[in-house]
Amino acid sequence: MAQFYSAKRRVTTRQTITLTIDDLDPFGQGVARHHGKALFVSGALPGEQVEVEISEEKRQFALGRAKRIITASDQRVKPECPHVNQCGGCQQQHVALPLQQRSKASALARMLSQQSGLAVNVDDVISGSAYGYRRRARLGLQYQAKSQQLQMGFRQQASNDLVNIRQCPILKPELNALLQPLHACLSDLQAVRRLGHVELVLADNGPLLVLRHLDALSAADRNKLEQFSHKHQVTLFLAPDSDTLQQLGGEMPFYRSDNLTLTFSPRDFIQVNDQVNQQMVARALEWLDLQTDDRVLDLFCGMGNFTLPLAKRVQNVVGVEGVAALVAKGAYNAQLNNLKNVTFFHHNLEEDVTRQPWAAQGFTKVLLDPARAGAAGVMQHIVKLAPQRVVYVSCNPTTLARDSQALLTSGYQLERVAMLDMFPHTSHLESMVLFSKKQVS
Repeated sequence: MAQFYSAKRRVTTRQTITLTIDDLDPFGQGVARHHGKALFVSGALPGEQVEVEISEEKRQFALGRAKRIITASDQRVKPECPHVNQCGGCQQQHVALPLQQRSKASALARMLSQQSGLAVNVDDVISGSAYGYRRRARLGLQYQAKSQQLQMGFRQQASNDLVNIRQCPILKPELNALLQPLHACLSDLQAVRRLGHVELVLADNGPLLVLRHLDALSAADRNKLEQFSHKHQVTLFLAPDSDTLQQLGGEMPFYRSDNLTLTFSPRDFIQVNDQVNQQMVARALEWLDLQTDDRVLDLFCGMGNFTLPLAKRVQNVVGVEGVAALVAKGAYNAQLNNLKNVTFFHHNLEEDVTRQPWAAQGFTKVLLDPARAGAAGVMQHIVKLAPQRVVYVSCNPTTLARDSQALLTSGYQLERVAMLDMFPHTSHLESMVLFSKKQVS
């Protein structure tokens, strides 16, 4: 998620004004002009006349919140979540989905244009369902001594306090249906005061649950949890500490992609939006214009989300990842799918890569999918490899724009840009860009 400003100095007197909103920023805030500077207004949409309470003043911008909507936009919709005004998870459920996507795509194009000096357009928006899309969630657990009740839910915005969640419409329906019976089960445990958090994941072979508990569980508590898992057909994992996972029955979780089976641990990173992930992988393969004699390098490869589909189509693939457990899982999944032309390497890609055994190999195509910090440590090496095409998958447009410069100043053209609406109703802005090497005549 890009961060465009940081607010530190607060005004002591809160001014209330009435104005019309001009635009929407990627965070779902309305944008207007007031006293010659930008005013960002939470809860307001373009075209709306709004009574605004100004909460913070800076030299170049101000922040405020909508106290009253005088004239509502036809792009304003009713949120489906009853917790939307308390939970910090979804800030934009009041915004029609097309407007959410347009504002994010516009911000992405603007940032890439500013960094590159080119007129960049977003060619496509890759999206899926607006609700029921999230296949994993982590819910905090807090026992309230005063009320003698267990709180289970997500954090309030800008707070450590939990919002007690009874339903979450952005979760996959199978996970949403577990929330209330799970809360009842955990509330009935002897260890209810000593629980940390619970993770829910929907694998293609069924839901799974990870319970972080701070003390050893009694036999009675383990029995109650196992009864819950059997009744609701949930694979149960217990986590007595941050490094240990104990699976109580069930098979290894997996998901299917490109007719491949990818097994994973509950703690492994997987894309939470399966619909968008499937489209993203397919589009990346299309953009790379893969040929049977291609040699492809997949950097920040995880457990093989792109690597294994690539291996089905080309001569060979090398995947490089900084998390050893994901490297091991990728190699296992390659073997499981009988792919013998893929090799995984473990290396921290923020460190020097030039002496790595894979670095001296020749590659015709490169794909990279870094974390928010970007890929500054490998961009010059990618330039040195001189691949015909590069696909960069990004979860942070700021580092994408920065890293793109290395390719643009080395003879590459920015060919295609897609905005990935991986997290509807939130301010997360994900994208995918295709670069191709200019042909020398």
